[in-house]
Parts: sequence; C-alpha cells; structure tokens
Amino acid sequence: MIVFAPQPDSAEWPTRVPSPFDRGAVHPLARRAAMELVAWLDAPDARAWRLSEPGNGKMFGVLVVADTSGTIGYLRGFSGMVNGQWEIDGWVPPTFDPAMRNAVWIPGETEMRDLAAQRAGLLAAMPTHQNTADARRVATALRELDETRSIRSRTLLRQIQDSYRFQSARGDVRSLRTLFAPMEPPGGAGDCAAPKLLAHAYRRGLRPLALAELWWGAPSPTGDRHAGVFYAACRGKCLPILTHMLDGLPVDPPPLFGSEAIAPTEPAVVYEDAQLLVVDKPSGLLTVPGRSASLQDSVVTRLRARYPEATGPLAVHRLDLDTSGLLLVAKDAVTASALQRLFSLRLIDKQYVAWLDGNVTGDQGRITLPLRVDVDDRPRQIHDPVHGKATDTEWEVVSRADGRSRIRFTPRTGRTHQLRVHAAHPEGLDAPIVGDRLYGRTPPREGERLQLHAERLAFVHPGTSQALVVERPAPF
Repeated sequence: MIVFAPQPDSAEWPTRVPSPFDRGAVHPLARRAAMELVAWLDAPDARAWRLSEPGNGKMFGVLVVADTSGTIGYLRGFSGMVNGQWEIDGWVPPTFDPAMRNAVWIPGETEMRDLAAQRAGLLAAMPTHQNTADARRVATALRELDETRSIRSRTLLRQIQDSYRFQSARGDVRSLRTLFAPMEPPGGAGDCAAPKLLAHAYRRGLRPLALAELWWGAPSPTGDRHAGVFYAACRGKCLPILTHMLDGLPVDPPPLFGSEAIAPTEPAVVYEDAQLLVVDKPSGLLTVPGRSASLQDSVVTRLRARYPEATGPLAVHRLDLDTSGLLLVAKDAVTASALQRLFSLRLIDKQYVAWLDGNVTGDQGRITLPLRVDVDDRPRQIHDPVHGKATDTEWEVVSRADGRSRIRFTPRTGRTHQLRVHAAHPEGLDAPIVGDRLYGRTPPREGERLQLHAERLAFVHPGTSQALVVERPAPF
C-alpha cells in the first residue's frame, strides 16, 4: 500500500464505494491517487515501458484502501501486461494462480507451435493441381489437423481460465467460468486493473474505499481511449466479476440511463397527417423500450398510448437516448415499409447540429471511419477498419466560440453513435460532442446534456409524393 501523506481527514473518506461503472463518480481521494500515479508514469522510471509509442497505451487503475489501523493509502495496477510482464514490483499481481497457469500455458504453447509447424508442412506439401488423390489426401489431413488445433485450443483456454479466482468482500471465492456461466468468459476477462486491485486488497486484509481507472500513453488502436482520461469499467468483461467482488461492501449502484422522469407531454408533435408524424424527441427519452423493466418508457410506448389505432413499428428510425430532435413515425405498416425503404436507399435527408469540445481544423469535410460495437463495453462503438461497417458523414463548421465548434452534420449512413464517434475520434474531428458521457474527454457536469440535435428531415412523402421538409431548431 502506498500511504497518503498527509493522511486525509476522516471527513474525506467515502461513505460508500462509488460505482466503478460510473465514469463521473471518481472520488476525490481516488483522483488524488490517480494524479500521483500519473506523476510516476511521467517520470524517467516508466520510460522503459514506451507507453507513448503507438499501440503501447495502457489502462491503469488505483484503489483507495484502509488498513486495520485506519491508515489510508492506495494500490496501483495495470490491465493485462506491461512491457511483456504480468508482475512488476510495486504493482498488484494478476488474479490468476501463476503456478497453475504456467503448468498449463508452457506445455500448451509448445504443443500449439508444433501443430502450427505441422500445418505449415502440410501446406508446403500441397500439390499444385488440386484435383488429384494426393491433393485430396493433404486437404483431409489439414481439416483433421485444424479440428485438433481447435479442440486443443479450447481445452487450453478453459484450463487457463480455471486458474483465475475471485474473492468477494464476504469471503466467497468463485472461479472465472462460474461468474460468466452459462456464457463463455470473453477474452481478457479478469485481467483488467479493477479486479486485480480488489483481489490484492482482500489478500492483504485491506478495505476498499474507492476505485478509478484511467488511460495513459498513446491513444488506443481503436481511437477511443486518451491519456489522462478516466473511464468506467467495461461491462462486458468486468460487470459479473466486479459485482461479485464488491458484494458485501456499501456500493453505489451502476448508473441506469434512460430512467429519468420526462414530462408526459413529450415528445411534442412537429408535423402530422393521416399516415405519419414527426415528433421532437427530448434528450433522455429512449426511442424504443429497453430490455430492463425499468426502461419501458420511450417514444414508441408513449405514442402507442396516444394512437391506439396505429399499426406497425411506429418509429422507422432511431435517435440515441442522449440525442434530441426530429424522429419520423409511421401510423401504419404500409407507410412504415415505404419510409424504411427510403432510408435504405438514402433518400431521406437528415441534418444534425452539435457543439464540439475543441476548435475543429478546417471548415468542412467528410468522415468515413468504419465502426462496430465494442463487444466488451456495449453500447460503445469503436473504429475498426477490418470488421467495422461502412459509414459516411458530411460536416461543416457553423461557428466557433470559446474553444468550441458548432458543427452541422449530414449523415449519409445511420450507424449507432456514428456522429459521436466521428466527432471524438482522432482520425475524425478529434473533438467530442459536448456532454458526451461515452466519448467525451470528461464526464458531463450535473444536468449537462449531450449537445447533439436532429434539426432537419427532408423526404418525399410516400403517400402524397410531395416533398416534405420539417425543421426544429436546437434548444442549445
């Protein structure tokens, strides 16, 4: 434990552990520990880690703890390995049993190399002409070898996962696979900084008080992690683990976005005829109901109550929970199908306006960064040039003021969080939308909303064949 000097007053202690899944809930003592950590990472001793080189940035964590005498300090940890090492003096160790892991990994790695060498030999022996008896024999051997490799790889992975053990604050110890059952644990589960820190605290008889994780070094390859920024724990890898490990402590619940009270008069109708309507969705209201029983309030839920005779899905496209603005709604299934076809053909023009946190370089342009969901931290989206879906966003600067840029976006595709990622990504505008709790440089201030609004819809009405333009100025 690294002891705070001077010691914080008892009034500064947290009474509850802030949720590690709320990036806006960094306790002052955790922030103090994190700043000491950053100072160390910025010192000469850390230069050998080459964190500033592309691909070497890393998530680090601190856990404020108290010992049995009431002394306050903190533990520090990192996700995965640093500089090719799992264990480094002064940092918490991994959560797996090293002896048990090595007993599986070392011979397993040798076995997998041997199988890879056998495969390379078979490929080299493949005849030039494929439709021969020798070619079919080699192809059969390759398929059998690949099946053997796949089975052995899965077996080794399960054996390695069995070397991970996690204790709760109540002393209950559970395995990695048990915590994720009946699903398979995702890759890297248990190697993040947060579970390492809690595991070491329990081993040392220390009481966890507050946790924080931040990125340091070069941006992540996906462009969604930046040096010095605090991030919430990833739900995909860490939610089952941390929920178990924190059991028995007074912990704040994870934030539940979309459950805030919205005036019953919302969403306001901006345009309506016999076939469709356009509403102005407020920030904080879901477009469609969520999976949780507490997230059933939505635009669709409210409109079904207002228009009980309406058929079909009603909403023919979606706006993010945090985004406000114009939403197109069909009153019948035929109109819904026609409008969805217009969307698929990109014949519905949508325009958004946003305030960005930064001075954008240039006055206009186009962004086409492919995106996919971050499977470890839904609903976040990340840039993936290999597996991502194609995107297309046109943008232009409307004005600049006080270190911010007002941008008009015209998306030509409609991927989840497309505008938010294109604004924040270093290869996009490198300026996140103000108030963005997922991609912003800092969490939104209390009461601050995402400054993104769908201000204009233009399309040919499927029933009348007349051009229809609906506009609603942004409330910011």
